[in-house]
Amino acid sequence: MKLRVFIADDDAGMRLVLRNIIESTEGMEFIGEAADGEEAVRRCADLKPDVVFIDVEMPGITGVEASKRITAILPDCALVFATAHSEYMPDAFEVYAFDYLVKPFKTDRVRQTLRRLQKNRFKEKAVPARMLLIKNKNGISFVPMKEILLVYIEGKTTHIVTSGASYVTSESLNDIARKLDEALFFRCHRAYIINVTAVSKVYPYGRWTYLVKLKGTGKDALITREKLEKLQSILGA
Repeated sequence: MKLRVFIADDDAGMRLVLRNIIESTEGMEFIGEAADGEEAVRRCADLKPDVVFIDVEMPGITGVEASKRITAILPDCALVFATAHSEYMPDAFEVYAFDYLVKPFKTDRVRQTLRRLQKNRFKEKAVPARMLLIKNKNGISFVPMKEILLVYIEGKTTHIVTSGASYVTSESLNDIARKLDEALFFRCHRAYIINVTAVSKVYPYGRWTYLVKLKGTGKDALITREKLEKLQSILGA
């Protein structure tokens, strides 16, 4: 799977240079760019890149501030600062930057960073998919995927529920969904993902919506009529 890369820099020439390097590097996919910090935050929220190359001094908010906002939305996104100002390095690494490139840099230096990103991402994906890594302000939890019964979003927080515990994370429901085993989990509603092996009962809840009762938890999940038909197909009903 290719790493999806975004570029944020107010210099059009630099954006073109980085784009050419990214597009000519195997395993990389250029997905978009921005010329200022506010635009970078908005577009990253929509595109959800794996990697962001970002300048420090841009119109509007700085690259450091934009990076803080991006990582709040996308905690797993790798940040690579590409700037002419080396004095911002401490600030960059406070937001856990993956690398810091000082302009003018050589093409090989960028490719070296890209290779390291690939290597690190491969190691992350090599962690058995049967475990879900959950990040939050209290640290990192490793939860056996088969123990997860329900994942749902409430406000700006995503909740992961097992029979014996509940976890919260700032990662979006879409981010969690990408990590889950598709053979085990089903997106039954825009706000709910269920473990299909935990379904015990489905009953009406309004004209177009139903409730899914899950074994091992007192919580229910919403499911639409259209999704219910798909769930019945999955379960062989």
